[in-house]
Amino acid sequence: MRHKNGFAGVTPAQQALVGYWQACRDSLGCVARDTINPGVFRSMLANISLVEIDAGGEGRFRIAGSRLRDLFGTEVRGRPVAEIAGAHGECYALGLSAAIERGEPVGGLIETGGRIHAWLRLPLAGEDGRLSQVLCHDELLTAAELRAIPALREGLIQQSGTRFAA
Repeated sequence: MRHKNGFAGVTPAQQALVGYWQACRDSLGCVARDTINPGVFRSMLANISLVEIDAGGEGRFRIAGSRLRDLFGTEVRGRPVAEIAGAHGECYALGLSAAIERGEPVGGLIETGGRIHAWLRLPLAGEDGRLSQVLCHDELLTAAELRAIPALREGLIQQSGTRFAA
């Protein structure tokens, strides 16, 4: 059985997603893709993506919410994660592999070019029981929105530079 992860999300939306993911865990601590009901987080779908990881460890965007275009500057649905350039693409790759390897939520903050990217990666098991998909939530925050997050005010999240929170 896996241990409960200390990472609970950065933003209120991410915290709600982690809580939902935790509630869907089976006796081995895994969450099967088919147990996820997108209707539960309908208001967050613009920030949601689903990445399929192949046997070689490469990811491909199966689903990509509309706000990911703001993040990447292009439509990413159907594209390999490796095609996404820059700090945000690197963040995606790092978070995906960590979520699959740990089998638990991972996330953090990245500050680049005056933008603050709060990211969350939740591993999902496919029909074969293997962790092969990652439910992702990505949100761009203003500095004021970031300062309003209670965990930041309490010193649980550091504010400067790239942060891998889990």
